[in-house]
Amino acid sequence: MAEIVGIRFKEAGRVYYFDPAGIDLEVDDYVVVETTRGLEMGRVVISPKQVLASEISGKLKPVERKAEPEDVELAQEFKSKEEEALTECGKLITKLGLPMKLLSAEYNLDGSRLTLFFSAAERVDFRELVRQLTNRFKMRVELRQLGPRDEAKLIGGFGRCGRPLCCMSFLSEFAPVSIKMAKEQDLPLSPMKISR
Repeated sequence: MAEIVGIRFKEAGRVYYFDPAGIDLEVDDYVVVETTRGLEMGRVVISPKQVLASEISGKLKPVERKAEPEDVELAQEFKSKEEEALTECGKLITKLGLPMKLLSAEYNLDGSRLTLFFSAAERVDFRELVRQLTNRFKMRVELRQLGPRDEAKLIGGFGRCGRPLCCMSFLSEFAPVSIKMAKEQDLPLSPMKISR
């Protein structure tokens, strides 16, 4: 048996599992964990529980610690810097004439990496943009292209039913939408429209 805890980094985002490392955690506690992007702060959404070791794929990373007030303050500080990063990046995108739409920016908790999310109709060569942003911010800069459904989740909006988008409210992972499903729901049969 192994103990796991479910942590979410974004509202209605995917749940990631970590080893609670003997720390007493409850739902809605904020914790600091090491991810592939560096130190990040997340919220416990599934309290620690025992599962069979065979149910876990790979080795779970441990929770570093419960978030201290300084961590929360630091996260809020970086949140306020994200607007500046978006503005700066937007200017460079316009200057370089890149066909992309900037959606959001995120700093990790230790301030070593800036991740920018964008959407584009086709592939974009953004190597020069990354070079200039790295020089400007003096940290590692990563650009991630999002699909139409991820873009809708990030931006938000309302569905045909008049309620907030499902992907924004509760869907954390997107299953493919088949043409058959679209026909049954009288949706447009264009693959680009049903993938949104």
